[in-house]
Formats: sequence, structure tokens, C-alpha cells
Amino acid sequence: MDRTYNTLFLIQSLDGKISTGDTNFLDVDLDFKRIHGVKEGLSQYYDIEKTTDPFSLNSGKVMAKIGVNLRTAKPQKMGCSFIIIDNRPHLTESGVRYLSQWVKTLYLVTTNKSHPASRLKDSLHNMQILSYENKIDFADLFRQMKHKYLAERITVQSGGQLNAELLRSGFIDEVSIVIAPCLIGGKETQSLIGGESIHTEGDLKKIKPLVLKDCRVLVDSYINLTYLVTNTTVIDPK
Repeated sequence: MDRTYNTLFLIQSLDGKISTGDTNFLDVDLDFKRIHGVKEGLSQYYDIEKTTDPFSLNSGKVMAKIGVNLRTAKPQKMGCSFIIIDNRPHLTESGVRYLSQWVKTLYLVTTNKSHPASRLKDSLHNMQILSYENKIDFADLFRQMKHKYLAERITVQSGGQLNAELLRSGFIDEVSIVIAPCLIGGKETQSLIGGESIHTEGDLKKIKPLVLKDCRVLVDSYINLTYLVTNTTVIDPK
């Protein structure tokens, strides 16, 4: 395969929600640890997370939501490298600095020529900026990550919109989901896979069949499901 092998890894509720609500003030990492019946087994998710790939892909939106733009204390350095997709931008100079101090190498991927990271590229020696003109070419990105930056595998931990784009473009090879014992609901609350809804029969090809690889029953009513993604969808005629 002429690109990285990519695994989507997240925690979700039984009804597929990856957030506890529809605002930036509500967040699984913050809220699950406060809910009796859910908080007891939450540490298992973080234990599994520690075993994931040394390259992690996320978005600037998620990083801003967890507060990296506002953090001032120097973080403890981790051995994982972050690939951050950030076009708007959601990250500030302060957020970029924090991330560069936090991770092994920061790969900032953007179409924004005025991104705050561009003003820091000479001072942050563990940051690489990968720029694209109008739209991020993920095929090129994953080829570069494999051949130029020697990343064989990437763990994807982004929001529903980016998850959908990567999945429907055939760039997710495996899915590992920790299911928390709760139901959240809310049509505006982010799900594991967001993006545009399917509207026509022709869109059925966007559905990705899965092959179960592993099912682990954890303690405190948690489950870890791992699937291989079938990236060629065959639709029978009516």
C-alpha cells in the first residue's frame, strides 16, 4: 500500500455519539468521568489509547475544544507525533506553541497561507507545515507521511466531519471503538461518522461494510470493537 495504514480510534456512547452535547463546553473527556455508571470504566479507554500508533491525526477544531490555545503550563513531553488538520484556523500561535512542546513532532496540515503556525516555523524546530492550495489532498498527505516521514501507521482521532471525509474517501483501513455504557441522543450532537447524509441510491456506495476482527468485553459494561474496513462497496441492482 502506497500510503499509511490508518485506524479510526475513538470512544462513543452506545448510540454512536462522540460528544456529550452540541456545544464546545460539553466533552466526553470532561463529562464521562463525572457520570456514575460511566466513570468507573473510563480508564480502560485511556489504557488502550496508550497502545495506539506513534502518529495520531486530529483536527485543530478538536485541539481548540480541549483547550490547547489557553494552556500556559509547560506540558510533559509525549513520544507520539501529531498530524493536525487546521484550515480555518482554530489554533492560535499559543496553541501551536503548546502542541510543539507537548508532542514529539507536530505536522500542521493546512490550506491557510496565513495560518499562525507560519509565523513560528523558524522557531519551532519540531514542526513541519504541509501546505495545500485549495483542498487538502489526503492521498498525497498519507503518501508523504509514509515515504518522507516514515510513518507506517496512523491513528485517527478526529471529529465526525473529518472522520466521514476520510472514511468515504477510502483512507480508513481499520476501526477500533470503545463503547461506553450510556445513551446520549441529540440530532445535533456529533456522531462517530458525520458529514453529508446519503440522499440517493447512487450514494449507497459511500457505505463501508465492516469485517469484525475482535470483540473484547471490558469491565464495568464497556466494550472494545475492532473492525477491518471494506473499502470497495458492491451494490446489487434492484
